[in-house]
Amino acid sequence: MSAAVQRFFGSDLWWSFTRSPITMVSAIVAAICILGALFAPVIAPHNPFDLASLNLSDAFKPPAWHEDGAREYALGTDDQGRDVLSAIMYGARVSLLVGLSATAFATLLGVSLGLLAGYLGGAVDGLLMRICDVQLTFPSILVALLVDGVVRAALPREAHDQIALFVVIFAIGISEWPKFARTVRGSTLVERNKEYVQAARVIGVPRLRIMVSHVLPNVLGPVLVVATLNLGLAILAEATLSFLGVGVPPTQPSLGTLIRIGNDFLFSGEWWITIFPGVALIAMVLSVNLLGDWLRDALNPKLR
Repeated sequence: MSAAVQRFFGSDLWWSFTRSPITMVSAIVAAICILGALFAPVIAPHNPFDLASLNLSDAFKPPAWHEDGAREYALGTDDQGRDVLSAIMYGARVSLLVGLSATAFATLLGVSLGLLAGYLGGAVDGLLMRICDVQLTFPSILVALLVDGVVRAALPREAHDQIALFVVIFAIGISEWPKFARTVRGSTLVERNKEYVQAARVIGVPRLRIMVSHVLPNVLGPVLVVATLNLGLAILAEATLSFLGVGVPPTQPSLGTLIRIGNDFLFSGEWWITIFPGVALIAMVLSVNLLGDWLRDALNPKLR
């Protein structure tokens, strides 16, 4: 076992993790969701998007434990005869891809602008923070809807469908960056007045190098917590957009798309088509949020 691994298992972070049963269960649930989505082509019972394998006579089959269910469809089928369990696995891949990509984009943009605002101060700080203030007055989902609507109006339908996934990632990411910018800006205001930064200035280290090599590593702790919490929000935002019909295209359905499809049949008795994707979405978002809460407490020395 390497020294780095030994230090990790002997750290306060690992001790805090093993002393929190809720966190351990959340980590297991999150791992199951991520691994199930990542290896969906290998472990999924069926490929729900292979049109040649679909049979309309299998549509609306209830879960396997129901008297009319079939063992090959553990969670039943939808209106197209697609296996709901397999559709959830494939849909979770899209939801996680969008959530992770949007969070990474928001983190990169927010950290960069927050670092500039906090270190340079003055007019740059004032301008960037006023932009944050204006954007934070609007709910993130409305900002994402606005961005998606502008792109839909500017591009032909065929062109939009080809880049719809990237549009959703950009729309969610651009709506979440102020959280990272404000967090990094506040930490940078503290770090820029410390002795090691003053010493770097005295010996003539360029501003950019000071920000990237000296200040940035010391402000990443809070960013990690915000990114973890924001991941669940990004997944939920993507599901909301897809449920409203303005998210990913039907050829790349996410959990939100599956819930919207099942919602059309909820009151006709086919409850499993929307309930199971909804449960999967709740489990994924809740487990990530609980991990974020634990990480926030574990990295805060005042709460130890």
